Amino acid sequence: MPTTPPAPSGIRTLPSWLLGRAAARGRGLVAEALAEEDMKMWHHVVLSAVADQGPVAQAALGRSIQLDPKDLVGVINDLQDAGLVLRAPDPTDRRKNAITITEDGERTLDRCAEAARRANNELLAPLSATERKQFLALLTRISGIEGQGIEA
Repeated sequence: MPTTPPAPSGIRTLPSWLLGRAAARGRGLVAEALAEEDMKMWHHVVLSAVADQGPVAQAALGRSIQLDPKDLVGVINDLQDAGLVLRAPDPTDRRKNAITITEDGERTLDRCAEAARRANNELLAPLSATERKQFLALLTRISGIEGQGIEA
C-alpha cells in the first residue's frame, strides 16, 4: 500500500485520527481481497446481510445496513445479474420485493468472508493474539455496538 505523509503534529495522536487511518488501511486491504473475488465492499455487505436476514424486504435491508435506497438498488441489481441473490415479490406484501441469497451467493459469500478474514489478519498482524482480543473488545466498546451480539 502507498504510504501517506505524516499528519500535522497537532492531530497525529488524536484517537479519532488514528482510528480513521486504521480504518482506511483496513478498508483498503479488504477491498483488495474482495476484488480478487470480483466483489466490492457494498456487494459483500449486502450479500452478508441477505444471508443473515433473508428473505428480507428490500427496504428493511437498506435500513439494516444504512445504505441509501437508490444505491442499494444498484448493488442488488449487480448481485442479481451475477446470480448471487433473487429478488421476488414479498409473499407477505406483494407491493414489496424480498431478497434471498442463492446457492452461488452462499458460496461466493464464503469465499469473500475468508478473503476478508485474511485481510483483517494482515491488518492486525503487528498485534499478538492477546492484543488482538483486547483491541477488538475496546473497539466494540467505543463503537457503541457492545451488547449487540458482536464478539471481540
